[in-house]
Amino acid sequence: MTIPSARQTAAAPAPEGLAQSEAGRRLAEHGRNEVAAPKPTPLYARVLTQLHDPLIMVLLGAALLTIVIGDHADAVVIAVVIVVNTAVGVAQEIRADHAVAALSAMSAPSARVLRDSTVQEMPAAVVVPGDVLVLGEGDIVAADASLDEASALLIDESLLTGESVPVDKAADSSLSAGTVVLRGRGLATVTATGGASALGRIAALIDTGHEPTPLQRRLSSFGRTLAAATILLCLVVFAHGLVRGLPPGTMAVTAISLAVAAVPESLPAVVTLALALGARRMAARHALIRRLPAVETLGSVTILATDKTGTLTEGRMVVQHVWTPAGAADFFGLGYEPRGDVQVDGRQPTADELAPVCELLEVASLCNDAVLRPPQGRDAAGADRWTAVGDPTEAALLAAAVKAGCTDPADLRRIRPRIQEAPFDSLRKRMTTVHRMPGGESLVCLKGAPEAVLSPSVLVEGSDLLHGARQQASLLAARGFRVLAVASAVRDDEPVSAAAAETGLRLLGLVAISDPPKPAAATTMNACRAAGITPVLITGDHPATARAVAARVGLIGKTCGDDEVVSGEELTSGRVADLTTARVFARTDPHQKLDIVKAWRARGEATAMTGDGVNDGPALRQADIGVAMGARGTEVARQAADLVLTDDDLSTVVAAVEEGRRVYDNIRRFLIYGLAGGTAEILVMLAGPLLGLPLPLRAGQILWINLLTHGLTGVAMGAEPVAPEAMRRPPRPQEEHVLGAGAWQRLLVLASVVTAASLAAGLAARTWNLPWQSVLFLALLGAQLGVVLGLRTRLLTRQNIWLPASATLSALLAAAALYFPPLQSLLETEPLGWSGIGLAAVAAVTGFGTARLSRSLFRKRR
Repeated sequence: MTIPSARQTAAAPAPEGLAQSEAGRRLAEHGRNEVAAPKPTPLYARVLTQLHDPLIMVLLGAALLTIVIGDHADAVVIAVVIVVNTAVGVAQEIRADHAVAALSAMSAPSARVLRDSTVQEMPAAVVVPGDVLVLGEGDIVAADASLDEASALLIDESLLTGESVPVDKAADSSLSAGTVVLRGRGLATVTATGGASALGRIAALIDTGHEPTPLQRRLSSFGRTLAAATILLCLVVFAHGLVRGLPPGTMAVTAISLAVAAVPESLPAVVTLALALGARRMAARHALIRRLPAVETLGSVTILATDKTGTLTEGRMVVQHVWTPAGAADFFGLGYEPRGDVQVDGRQPTADELAPVCELLEVASLCNDAVLRPPQGRDAAGADRWTAVGDPTEAALLAAAVKAGCTDPADLRRIRPRIQEAPFDSLRKRMTTVHRMPGGESLVCLKGAPEAVLSPSVLVEGSDLLHGARQQASLLAARGFRVLAVASAVRDDEPVSAAAAETGLRLLGLVAISDPPKPAAATTMNACRAAGITPVLITGDHPATARAVAARVGLIGKTCGDDEVVSGEELTSGRVADLTTARVFARTDPHQKLDIVKAWRARGEATAMTGDGVNDGPALRQADIGVAMGARGTEVARQAADLVLTDDDLSTVVAAVEEGRRVYDNIRRFLIYGLAGGTAEILVMLAGPLLGLPLPLRAGQILWINLLTHGLTGVAMGAEPVAPEAMRRPPRPQEEHVLGAGAWQRLLVLASVVTAASLAAGLAARTWNLPWQSVLFLALLGAQLGVVLGLRTRLLTRQNIWLPASATLSALLAAAALYFPPLQSLLETEPLGWSGIGLAAVAAVTGFGTARLSRSLFRKRR
């Protein structure tokens, strides 16, 4: 059986493959080579799910109550809040359901298949088990298959395994759907398609609904508590009025009005605004949010599980060190751009010192099938970058040759054309090429793994040099480098074959190649720790490589314990009793990534997981926050994630965490303010009659106060800037109540002070024969506006001018209730003189001062 090249047609010799009739029968039996789309959720079901939230149900009840008491304007406002909140939730849900559909896009759109003895190109969706795939450079493997024949076949499996180094494939090895052919040719028989393939199995893991975020869980619990408390308070106020002999109708309207006041109906609007503004700010910082609640969840993250390739590292192989028997050189520079410094002992080398390095790199450039491609315009991350065509390791050798000032690889290949080759494979672990030199001699070039090259059967060097070279190779490998040995020889005649020429060669040296950490990776790790976040590395790479990278970025210490770095093999064998003790996981598969995330979540940690490949999809979906790389990541990862980093920079996650903490702080601040005000209104209604104020406030006045305090002013709190200390405090515990960590105490203190200040103003007005009910109305409203300004983190900041502006507007509307005749009649108020206004102003100042004092004391306590 021979392997057709990418250019061969149906006339080329090839096995028959399946007959079209048999392929049709198998297509009917096994189905199309596609990931089955989940049954779509009906729109009405999505809407009902949103409305089932306890807080929304409380608001629905409040809307019905406002209709009952005839306050249609308030009913409309509450209804609008419910509609907007539901619409946003449904829209985010629909977008999240695209994750499984994206897997189909990852499959090859077309494939070359042997059918009826001819090579045919057809849609990948009609490939069936038993088909023979014809593979060439650049092809995406259309289905899981068993490799029948291969010639220098190199496969990029990073999107499935997470390992950055491509895999050499020989006959009888297996191929997975969605992997990419970087080099060589092959024939493979399809073994599994559609849902039975690797992509299909991962899709089954991803196809699980999103769980509620911590914020959603907290607000649901809070909503249930608030609903019960509201009903109880309504009954208490109603019964209290009846006991005092007030008309049942009057007390029913008053109790319903208080129920509306007790429900912070602006909370969904505040939450939505805070999340939307946070999402917009994060987008400006290269982080795109796919689910709004995820903005807040970022603030509670305690574990950041990150992958290595392209996240902590550059995602591009780079030569960093070259050792030769005559000396060594260090290389600097990023990516495949053929520019950067070369140093010997920390200084610029002389031409003589560079000569052996250039000889090695020129041989490595000839024994090489890669090509460097100059920038073709900006990539997804907005950068102009050199890219590699072929094996990334070989591309790194080409870039290093240019950095060292060696002969240009393209000129070398023209001057010394290749006449023979023995491709790299997993058994030989080396590659050899033979080139014709201008004088007619043959140049033998060899590169490969040190254990396959540093042998007396290959090299002419003595045992001392070989022993020293092996020691150097071991030292470099322990530092996480991929090490290649390079050798060459000049023959007078052309060898019988390239493989036969692999003896009597001269050792040129060793090349240490790695995927270097990003410059900002160490700073990001430090920022995580300062914020109380524990970073964890999960990768498909070799344990030594993972350990080295983790140590270089400061994720683990230079001399970490063995239990901090574990391999997938150790996980499979059950040798790791507690997954949460490790900080580095190497050689992991998709199921193990999922297990690791579940282990952290079972311990009560809020987990963020970063990833870019198909293999990361299940873990991204399982984590509290899934973070996908936007520039180099797959669509599968992007759709399965909650957050997409458009710049592939892990530091953006830290910025997103800051926004999450800002959002949560603003929501808590509104709850303290809104519930303190509502509680104060209820206390005024309960305590007023005991102090000689028969009916402290009328139903219309209560609703007007509620509208002005919970309306624009309350919503504007969602745009408050981040607290200066936000990233210097630990994440809040997952189990913490939304009003925990002192919020209840602050709420009660503020409610008590607002109640006392308002009643004091009302009692003083009655003593002075002023219209005490109007004074009490204005004092209660003013005290709450004082609280909202006093709760600000940054009092005089210009970052949120809407809060002081809305408070000013509310104050003007309060004045309108006293001096605008139509509102006077509607709300049954009377105009006040300077004495009455002064009493209300004292209450406002008292509310402001108490809020500032409580905030200062709370911050010191925390």
